[in-house]
Amino acid sequence: MLNPAAPFRAALRLRDARLLLAGLAASEAGDWLYNLALLALVYDRTGSSAWLGIATAARMLPLVALGPLGGVLADHLDRRALMIGADLVRCVCMAALAVVAATGAPILLAPALAALSAAAGVAYAPCVVAVVPRLVSDADLPAVNAARIGITHLCVVGGPVLGAALLLLGSAFAAFAVNGVTFLAGAAVVAALPREALRPPSVAAGPHAGLRAELLGGWHALRDYPDSLPLVCAEVVASGAYGALTVLLVLVSERLGLGTAGFGYLLAALGAGGVLAAGVADRAATSAQPRFALALAVLALAAPLPVIAVAGWLPGVLVLVAVIGAASLVSEVVADTALQRSLDPAVFARAYGLVLPAALAGIAAGALLAPPCVSLVGLDGTLVFVGTIAAACGGAMLAAPHERAALTRTA
Repeated sequence: MLNPAAPFRAALRLRDARLLLAGLAASEAGDWLYNLALLALVYDRTGSSAWLGIATAARMLPLVALGPLGGVLADHLDRRALMIGADLVRCVCMAALAVVAATGAPILLAPALAALSAAAGVAYAPCVVAVVPRLVSDADLPAVNAARIGITHLCVVGGPVLGAALLLLGSAFAAFAVNGVTFLAGAAVVAALPREALRPPSVAAGPHAGLRAELLGGWHALRDYPDSLPLVCAEVVASGAYGALTVLLVLVSERLGLGTAGFGYLLAALGAGGVLAAGVADRAATSAQPRFALALAVLALAAPLPVIAVAGWLPGVLVLVAVIGAASLVSEVVADTALQRSLDPAVFARAYGLVLPAALAGIAAGALLAPPCVSLVGLDGTLVFVGTIAAACGGAMLAAPHERAALTRTA
């Protein structure tokens, strides 16, 4: 099933999957529009690539620090209430950001509100990924995951393009306001999902243990799954490259003479690559050797980065960025599907609450380290460096014998 549209068609045949994907589409489109607007607002006010890194990190660090807690909450509290509450709080944060954009309030408020919005949503992603296997059959799981993550990449195309249009009209205020509305739409969709599917499996398990014991339950589930280490490594490497690109693509756009709007076009190419790879990701997720598929995806992600350093032609850069987006989607779909199929549903959200922060830490690290790296070795040197690191990780994953890796993880 290599047709990019096939996973979407398979997922949309299922009523509950349709609802979930509709909510995600609204929320994700707004998020990517908001991401562009936030970075553009910060850069226009400060003119500093370091502030770009701070803004991206402000969105990521609360998810890293509080992500494990979010997984615990998703395993024990009503997921419907958690998801709706998160959407409502984030809607309020977007309204406040719109005020900052419209009034010229101190720019420090922008990353602060972004951090608050991120903190409000710490349980959202563990809820979504834990709920999918309860909404669809195991046979449909790879296709729904490919469609779910493909929606994100599709919204990377639509969100930044709309954001770029709004920014060309000079309206970051409108971008934040639109994102606030998408959170309201997401809350309405969650309210329409079956209550039983949103009820955590451990609700009737008796008194809850302490936070440390809860987190250890998720850690032990990961430790006992032989391929957990390469799965997490692949996600962290891909996320680190993305975090660096949130800074580097702004500079690439400026070098190409496209300005802030060009960053939106490059992000759109990143998303388009993911959408076109949805069929490949669906097929890869059925592999009996997910680690092998992940290693190839990481290598495919690494290869275009040094080439971007020497490419001075916009269409060529767009193609290279699209390849990175395709590889990123494949790695995420394969990893999520393998974890959903292998981990105990009673502790899945806690385990995923450890995996997701690790990946998001990669984004934050990439965003924070890219500016000083650019200062030291320049834009081209940084692109080559990031590509080399990713290629080394992918090669190590490909070369390591499965048995040896498994022994290391269970030791």
